[in-house]
Amino acid sequence: MIPLLRVTRSRWLFLLACVLSAGLCPSTVYADGGAPQLAYVAGSAQGISVIDIAQRRLIATFPVAGNPHAVLLSQDGHALYVTQPAIDRVVVLAAQTGKALCSASLPGQPSLLALSLDTTVLYAAGQGDTSVRVLDPTTCAIQHIFETHEPVYGLAVTASTASNATPTTPNQIWVVGRTGLTIFDATGQLLGSVAIPGGPQYISIPGGLTAYVTTHQGTVVAVDLNTQQIMRTLLNGGQFGPMDYDATTGEVYVPDLRHNQMDVLTPVTASTAILPREPVRVLQLSGSPQAIAITNDGQFGFAALANGQVLMLDIPARRIVASLAVGGTPQFIITGLYPPTNTPVATPQQTQSSLLQPDGVLFLLALVLVAALVLAACWFLWRRSRKRGGHIS
Repeated sequence: MIPLLRVTRSRWLFLLACVLSAGLCPSTVYADGGAPQLAYVAGSAQGISVIDIAQRRLIATFPVAGNPHAVLLSQDGHALYVTQPAIDRVVVLAAQTGKALCSASLPGQPSLLALSLDTTVLYAAGQGDTSVRVLDPTTCAIQHIFETHEPVYGLAVTASTASNATPTTPNQIWVVGRTGLTIFDATGQLLGSVAIPGGPQYISIPGGLTAYVTTHQGTVVAVDLNTQQIMRTLLNGGQFGPMDYDATTGEVYVPDLRHNQMDVLTPVTASTAILPREPVRVLQLSGSPQAIAITNDGQFGFAALANGQVLMLDIPARRIVASLAVGGTPQFIITGLYPPTNTPVATPQQTQSSLLQPDGVLFLLALVLVAALVLAACWFLWRRSRKRGGHIS
């Protein structure tokens, strides 16, 4: 019979060669949830529309009832948080499939959402109620209720501005009411208030120093977070919608529904010596923009128009690169990480051509040669063992 050690050794060498060959070949890894490099549009004809940023096309729709309004993403891109004001509900969906994971029935036509900075707490409110409800985003259980005494038109979360604040200090929740802003800590304790002439409507806090607030009267004002005082009026004469900002530059993008344009604001703080003329530039659009979203790298923007179109913008080039029909009346957009955090940051051109560079070609040839040599050696040993085994009785 064939010696057991020789057969075992040959088989193990053959298996090792296969493993090495497979390990030398690169594989594609997809992020969990499918949210990286995707944009989600609430209020489209089907409820939620999903856009692939890299491919610049609509790739999916999620049927969601109740006139979905605000939509946010979990930090890992696995869950999608959606308000359904027409049926008084907030629902958490799987970002990849649209399957409902949990839901909470809330009064007051909830249309607003905000996440704590560590994304472990979800805040929800609406204009039909005078409270902000604090939810567990994994179970949809209501944990606390903050009483605002006014209908809620906007929500934003920022780090504590206290002089002794640390990274572990609880967040502040800035709530937009009918006449002004109300500030709470994470436990619901009242920290202060700011009266806003003209009636505040939407709020955005890009960098933790300044809050940008639109008003029903058609203005945009800057509020200092430390002093809780209005610094200046930045824009006049428009009808301004929900804002977003460029995380790399701090510029704030303000949809102007009345003039079919997007106003771009230079970031200002209380220490800004010379206040810039605002807006620093204007992007003309083909319809009335209801909402705007900017990708985290500041390369692309999305403007949802009242006519059911979503415009994709090249932010550095300041031009429209695609127009996508989603139907309905889009009301809110959120973008996943782009580029995804689990892949190197590279332009599409770099991604397509990197393996075609001289160093890349030599590396691939070396891998193929090594794999071939290992496989040949193991095949030779295996055949030799088989041949010898045939002469042993």
